[in-house]
Amino acid sequence: MPVISVIVPVYQAESFLHTCVSSVLGQTFRDLELILVDDGSSDGSGALCDQAAREDGRVRVIHKANGGVSRARNDGIAAAQGEYIAFCDADDSFQPELLETLYAALTQAEADTAGCGHCLLWPDGRTEDCAGVLPAGVYGPSELREGIVKPLLGQRLDFGQGVLNGFIFRFLFRREIIRCNHIEFEGAYLEDELFLMEYFLHAQKLAMVDKPLYLYLQNPASVTRRYLPRYREEFQRFLERKRALAQRYGLDGLCPGWEDNTCWAGLLIAVGNEFAPGNSKSMGEKTAYLKGLCADPEMAGAMERLQPRGLAGNKGLVAKLLLSRHFTLLALLYRIKNRGK
Repeated sequence: MPVISVIVPVYQAESFLHTCVSSVLGQTFRDLELILVDDGSSDGSGALCDQAAREDGRVRVIHKANGGVSRARNDGIAAAQGEYIAFCDADDSFQPELLETLYAALTQAEADTAGCGHCLLWPDGRTEDCAGVLPAGVYGPSELREGIVKPLLGQRLDFGQGVLNGFIFRFLFRREIIRCNHIEFEGAYLEDELFLMEYFLHAQKLAMVDKPLYLYLQNPASVTRRYLPRYREEFQRFLERKRALAQRYGLDGLCPGWEDNTCWAGLLIAVGNEFAPGNSKSMGEKTAYLKGLCADPEMAGAMERLQPRGLAGNKGLVAKLLLSRHFTLLALLYRIKNRGK
């Protein structure tokens, strides 16, 4: 049985997959299996997955009808045989020593989980190192609850200090914790945040290293950068699942006002999504959409109770325009911002 199972959901990733697969199979830590979940790709991704399996016995392939990244990851978890699980996106890659470093840190600390930083990689070769979820060290349950669960629950607005992202690719997870607690991915929006929240409510010890070992490609075609037509429905479902999680684990007292904070963050993302270059609606339709979104009782209540000050970047201006209901001006500013895209 392999020590580590690496799960890669694959969808229309033909141009990236070789680099991803090579980075996993070329790890200095050899006792692994690579599970490629072909999520109904119509390009050559499926054939490349099969080729990788023929060339290396550590590769297993799951072909399935398209169901989204959450189902693909869940299928990978169900098939995994390793004691630990790592995730990689098909357009990203591992540094050669990622698994060895995390496994050594985990073993030395007698921890059940290990984490690292990551490196942003642009197509033109530029890079930027990003710190891990916590500084290097070993952390217990109360520290995980305060340092990971709490910010993922209710600190979703960027006041210049940064927001904790739900990047699952930065961790080595213990498979038993995932399976025994029935932790799954769900949905197409921020599914990784909820997964991390629930996982770290059960993890007992995290070993962190300060190396950027995951290469995160800033791919313009990534799903995180495309217009999401059903954003409103996806956000509502996300909020319902987050509420259920908070109720199940008694988290409301951990971060009072988390729902308003989350709604504001969702509203700011909604504005960026609505004015994404891939949205073919007219400016009038986009403006009407934002008016309707701000009139939604959930969002309207959050805007009344919480008026964020000091947001980083352009988000502060966007928040002011939303609060003053200057939707037309907001649309014009985005038209200028997206000119030529």
